[in-house]
Amino acid sequence: MINRLKRCALASLILLPTIAAQPARADISDTLPDIGTTAGNTLSVNQELAMGDFYVRQLRASAPLINDPLLNDYINQLGQRLVAHAWSVKTPFHFFLVSNDELNAFAFFGGNVVLHSALFRYTENESQLASVLAHEISHVTQRHLARAMEEQQRNAPLTWVGALGSILLAMANPQAGMAALSGTLAGAQQGVISFTQQNEQEADRIGIQVLQRAGFDPQAMPNFLQKLSDQSRFASKPPEILLTHPLPDSRLADARNRANQMKPVVVQSSQDFYMAKVRVLGMYATGKNQLGDDLLETLSKGNTREQTAAQYGKAVQFLQAKSYDNARRIIAPLLAAQPNNVWYLDLMTDIDIGLKQPQRAIALLEKAKASSPVVQLNQANAYVEAKQPASASKILYRYTWTHKDDPNGWDLLAQASSAQGLTDEEEAARAESLALNGQLDQAIRSLSDASAAVPLGSLKQARYDARIDQLRYLQQRFRQYQKR
Repeated sequence: MINRLKRCALASLILLPTIAAQPARADISDTLPDIGTTAGNTLSVNQELAMGDFYVRQLRASAPLINDPLLNDYINQLGQRLVAHAWSVKTPFHFFLVSNDELNAFAFFGGNVVLHSALFRYTENESQLASVLAHEISHVTQRHLARAMEEQQRNAPLTWVGALGSILLAMANPQAGMAALSGTLAGAQQGVISFTQQNEQEADRIGIQVLQRAGFDPQAMPNFLQKLSDQSRFASKPPEILLTHPLPDSRLADARNRANQMKPVVVQSSQDFYMAKVRVLGMYATGKNQLGDDLLETLSKGNTREQTAAQYGKAVQFLQAKSYDNARRIIAPLLAAQPNNVWYLDLMTDIDIGLKQPQRAIALLEKAKASSPVVQLNQANAYVEAKQPASASKILYRYTWTHKDDPNGWDLLAQASSAQGLTDEEEAARAESLALNGQLDQAIRSLSDASAAVPLGSLKQARYDARIDQLRYLQQRFRQYQKR
């Protein structure tokens, strides 16, 4: 499938740092506590959504996001399952995966949660991965960042202004941004630090409840924290996640105590978890986190789901090495047994395109009964490779209408339009991709070119001009968040 990894690295933003956990409370509710603020005096939910939209566009422009439809679908389904069992949900949630070999995850304004790809190397099962997501979701539902912002404005408003600017800088220049942010927070008053300690403890407490209600093993949270603790004990440098989410013994003990009070449950990881694990490590990881024969050997000795993932992982390795015939030899029998399996359909499409046989991929996808967005994108990509751009455009018009925030669809539509000589539609599609990456000036220029390429007063021109107006409004709204 299409993957557009960008080179710029991303450092975790330290939006919610803590130093020590506080004693656990006995209550089991995760509604916002009545302790004096719900952050409404500083930020409305609508303001958080607007800021989140701005930050996501900056993230796309500056971070190596993994724009893999299969993986994005998996982490969003997993995340939404947890959100469905969370309380105090005031915003939509979106989950992103970034190619980063440092073990970490973070959340920010507007229900946006980012996972580093290294999590798939270090989580042993789906419940452990879900425990990380549940913790970050809880930071959002409790509006910790907005509440910290309110506390900071009350005690040291200029400190918060500096911190917010440094967060933005961290997105564009991680090393400089992190240094500036650390220096700014180091000068904050002790009351602010204590407040963030409470945030972290609250995210643990609520996260484990969300984890249990969603049907995952609550022991997964302390088990994963124990693994991190053991790993850091013998390492010269602790995992990055422990720098942004410190792990004192009291925090680990509290998580273990809470899990022990919950009903024991045996949860099997889904097939999708194992498939996502080998795909991430096989296609997007580098260094020690790459998919190796050691992991495949371990999986091949596991249960049926793990054994299947080991076969899929080996095919991924062959695909990455451009050994297409060997990859096809492994995937063909798996696909024959499950002809609508999107993991197999996607990989076989890539194999056929690699073998310069896109027509075979088209025939396979047209027979498939799966109608997922992943299959639609594969079909469009195969049509583009087969030099049938009109057929690709027909699919992509529908796809981009329902998936406006997916750069993959717009990039493919730009290619298909270019191949047909449809200059205005090519420019309009490129404009949407640029806008999603926060490049609003360039997007407006592309739309202006599209408008100039069509008849004066036409319906197309009216549509392009209306979109220009929308982007100009967006520019105005985002100006207040840009570092000056």
